[in-house]
Amino acid sequence: MGLLAKRKNKKFSYQPRFYDDKGEGNPFEIKHKFDEFRVTVGSDKGLKTKLIKALNDYKHNENKEANRRILIIVGVLLLLFLFIIDFDLSIFKIK
Repeated sequence: MGLLAKRKNKKFSYQPRFYDDKGEGNPFEIKHKFDEFRVTVGSDKGLKTKLIKALNDYKHNENKEANRRILIIVGVLLLLFLFIIDFDLSIFKIK
């Protein structure tokens, strides 16, 4: 090895233990567990696009119990927020 010569990188022929040669895709690719079921996951950059996809996913969801649960959680959080900022709820009462 000369003093001015650059070192060559080592090359390894690593193959993962449970990887088929026929293989389904790249064994080194990291994916989330439920990516194929989600519509909102992706490289969409706009907030409007993400919101539209989330609303479409919510509308076309077959699990109605989950939709009701989400609405209840959002309602409770909204009331809690209004309570924290000391919002006067009496404006909604009919006189």
